[in-house]
Amino acid sequence: LIAILSPVLFLLLLIAFIVHLLTSPISMFVEWALGDSEVAAIESFQQEYGYNQNIGIYDADYVSGSGQSYEGVVFTDVGMEVMYYNQMDERWADVMYGTSSTIGQGGCGPTSMAIVTSTLTGEAHDPVELAQWSVANGHRCEGNGSYHSLIPDSISAFGLQVESVSEKNLDAQGIVDALSSGKLVVVIMSKGHFTRGGHFIVLRGVTSEGKILVADPASYGRSEQEWDLSIIMDESNKAAGSGGPYWA
Repeated sequence: LIAILSPVLFLLLLIAFIVHLLTSPISMFVEWALGDSEVAAIESFQQEYGYNQNIGIYDADYVSGSGQSYEGVVFTDVGMEVMYYNQMDERWADVMYGTSSTIGQGGCGPTSMAIVTSTLTGEAHDPVELAQWSVANGHRCEGNGSYHSLIPDSISAFGLQVESVSEKNLDAQGIVDALSSGKLVVVIMSKGHFTRGGHFIVLRGVTSEGKILVADPASYGRSEQEWDLSIIMDESNKAAGSGGPYWA
């Protein structure tokens, strides 16, 4: 029996170790044990799959957003009121999200869901509440951000309905139709205009000219811009899990 179980246990431990490497911060031990090329591969994987959502305190978004309060900001330019929250808001930027970083650094997921739940329920649910919910329900990816499962699970937990549009069913018109009907669409973005790694944003509407409006939890400035749908489609994370990269 021991001879049979030993290979199984070894395989389970190996899988657990690999998952830990791919979703956890790069430690000094890992750098020493694996070498530069292997560490670079792990970091590339984290970025590709959208787990590396951290914003450094010297990044432009963090610097420009720090010390600001966005209390009471509501977007009304597409006919519906969309409550806006920013992860760098002085009220919670330094509040810990789990044990490894703050909401300001790694909280784009909870902040995006604060935007969605507050807007669609008509009740205030701030990023602190959503961050605590995320940690308590196993959606915090320590050192990197949030697991993609945070989006559909938190939507359901707050009594809302969610529909995903996965890589195999990407449909630009479907995104436009969802926004035109008053839905919000959460997207996990990859490297490009919105992030250098992974980043959750909320699509909040479409203009009469077909431009996309967003609520970017890391940038009020980007939230005021109009975006080509092609940019959103091209830069969304095609390797997303949990039904992503779009949740409507």
